[in-house]
Amino acid sequence: MDGVTVTPERPEGVRAPPPPPPQRLRRDSDRALIGGVCAGLALRFGLSATLVRVLFLLSCLLPGPQIVLYIILWVLLPSE
Repeated sequence: MDGVTVTPERPEGVRAPPPPPPQRLRRDSDRALIGGVCAGLALRFGLSATLVRVLFLLSCLLPGPQIVLYIILWVLLPSE
């Protein structure tokens, strides 16, 4: 029906509002513990900042450039 949603609350012919645009990736300086990168990632993807921090710390136990990526994101991402 061409994007028209008909429900008892929404009469026929009234279009549903468009979804909000995705939030840009930024550092969250309000909830930052170090640089706000994990808090910004959590805000962007709708996750808990604590969950993202724990996942980051667990990923540091694996070989890879996690710390370097964190520092790069800290430098490149704009602050809120």
